[in-house]
Amino acid sequence: MAEPLLRLEDLTKRFGGLVATDSVHLDVTEGEIHAIIGPNGAGKTTLVGQISGEIRPDSGSISFAGRTITRSPAHARSVMGIARSFQITSLFLEFTVLANVALAVQAHVGHSFRFWKDATRDNSLLEPARGFLKLVGLEGRAEDTAATLSHGEHRQLELAMALATKPKLLLLDEPTAGMGGDESSRMVELLQGFKGKFTILLIEHDMAAVFALADRITVLHSGRILASGNPSDIRANPDVRQAYLGDAEG
Repeated sequence: MAEPLLRLEDLTKRFGGLVATDSVHLDVTEGEIHAIIGPNGAGKTTLVGQISGEIRPDSGSISFAGRTITRSPAHARSVMGIARSFQITSLFLEFTVLANVALAVQAHVGHSFRFWKDATRDNSLLEPARGFLKLVGLEGRAEDTAATLSHGEHRQLELAMALATKPKLLLLDEPTAGMGGDESSRMVELLQGFKGKFTILLIEHDMAAVFALADRITVLHSGRILASGNPSDIRANPDVRQAYLGDAEG
């Protein structure tokens, strides 16, 4: 059996007396969409922060693509192929949609952001940027400024910028947060098109989106893994239903 792309072993993080992640063991297989769910305060964002390198665990280990990265800084993990999309977008609103993605392409190939004016005119950056915009359905907005996009389109642009780094693992933190029904449905449809093409670790509160997207689901509760399995197993698990899904899932 092939090694998982990402492996967490006994991962623990405390903030004072609060145990945010408590001896977490987790594997993410290449090509899968793996969702992390749980009530507020379950430790989901802390877990992702440890994977991306923004938070250092107190104990345990993280392996990625066969390498131990437990102590590697966030920028090194980005170079290795881990990209994170945050709950709150971080865009250059005064730039065009295309320029935002061109800057992400530029950063990935190792050039400084101080040359951003060149990035907006360099076809070696603009052409791949157009390709990433097409992947997320924004090719028609390429020349518009990012400030003119809707909230859902901002999230699509953020996703294009993450993809421009050519990640091996994409960490998505609440990709449908703040969206209305139509925008949320479009995002789910977009991510469904990524199945088998990208490896995604997904944090999401929208259970309809989770069950539509995930190949596997891991449930966190008070920092510990309550259950992990395919969507049908998680849906039927009585402990999960009691702790999180409740009557909303039937």
